[in-house]
Amino acid sequence: MPHWSFDSVFYHIYPLGLCGAPKNNDFTSQPVPRLGKIYGWIDHLKSLGVNAVYLGPLFESTSHGYDTSDYFHVDRRLGTDLELKNLVSELHRNGIRVILDGVFNHVGRNFWAFQDLQRNGKSSQYASWFYGLDFGKKSPYGDNFSYEGWNGHYNLVKLNLNNHQTREHLFDAVRMWMDYFEIDGLRLDAADCIDMRFLRDLNLVTKHKRNDFWLMGEIIHGDYRRWVNDEILDSVTNYECYKGLYSSLNDKNYFEIAYSLNRQFGTQGMYKSLPLYGFADNHDVNRIASVIKKTAHLYPLYCLLFTMPGVPSLYYGSEWAIKGEKLKTSDDPLRPSLNIADFTNGHSPDLAKALMRLSSLRHSSEALRRGDYTQLHVSMEQFAFMRRSGHEAAVIVLNSSEKAVSLEINMPSFSGAEFFDVLNEGESFKIKSGKLSIGTLYPSWARILMSRL
Repeated sequence: MPHWSFDSVFYHIYPLGLCGAPKNNDFTSQPVPRLGKIYGWIDHLKSLGVNAVYLGPLFESTSHGYDTSDYFHVDRRLGTDLELKNLVSELHRNGIRVILDGVFNHVGRNFWAFQDLQRNGKSSQYASWFYGLDFGKKSPYGDNFSYEGWNGHYNLVKLNLNNHQTREHLFDAVRMWMDYFEIDGLRLDAADCIDMRFLRDLNLVTKHKRNDFWLMGEIIHGDYRRWVNDEILDSVTNYECYKGLYSSLNDKNYFEIAYSLNRQFGTQGMYKSLPLYGFADNHDVNRIASVIKKTAHLYPLYCLLFTMPGVPSLYYGSEWAIKGEKLKTSDDPLRPSLNIADFTNGHSPDLAKALMRLSSLRHSSEALRRGDYTQLHVSMEQFAFMRRSGHEAAVIVLNSSEKAVSLEINMPSFSGAEFFDVLNEGESFKIKSGKLSIGTLYPSWARILMSRL
């Protein structure tokens, strides 16, 4: 039976940003219940058709959340453990699953075991928890030992995931998150840097408790099949298509994204039947509204994201086309504090309405959620493909041109079939002599044509 993720529309929230938490943790203040702000977003999530939320790092950390100091307690800048438990319960009551960030490749320098290492040096019982220790050198921070920092960042201390005690500490944390918070899955940070044996054992730990528990890995490059299989992960981030989503529009070159989709999901596709995690932006990359050259292109972009194979995800605020670009020394512009009331009237409300419509259509169509993929037409500014499942077929036709155009698509196997445009209601098209003729493709928009065959 296909995993529930195939039927999901995700919404990605970076809680420390959205909830307006202080940039740095003083580790002494009483917890402040900032997570409560998310309650006010639930009705909005439901209006978007969201049924799964990915919450970025929540556990006690030094600053941005990916520098964990304690895996067993919610960051005091966001609230208490009980407050997260209650939030997850409320999201569940509203039909929304909850995925948390699992940051297991590295910890922050305030991590309790690393602090023991700083105090006790070689005699620390936790010395074996960290990777690349060398007591003959000093670290850039002046410690009486050196260690490996993640990607050259020494404020992020790489964990030794080959160490049994380290692994069990992390697995115990995951068990607690599953039992106490009742979460539905994990997004694994820097999964391409994590030892495969650790990921395989994590799979065993989680699936033993819940066989539908979702494990999704952050993978930038590589063959996704290395990670997505029965023994390791259920999904990974589809960075290949992330790039093609916007550059195909910016460069007037639908051939780019068409190549990727055919390579991934076509007849001989490498990743057929895999629920890859699709996105237009996230907490690590510039907001899509800052990347896309023409704001109008956000519409065909999201039309594609919600109809292509995979699991679509929205990053908080991007449904209103807010902008944000990385700075040389900070990702803060990508992770702002937002108030839902400020977006009731304004900030591209038509885009949010379009996303509501796209999400609703996806939920109502098995072909869009689980169907196979066949390319029908590709040119510089027009792109068409079919999703088919059983007796239901969906033909998606995209136009990125600023002008209305006509298009004729060869569909010899469907002569006589009638397709109804569910995105632009009231319009229908019949296949005549093996050709689908569309007199008008609206500028920077799409058609989603459905038929029962």
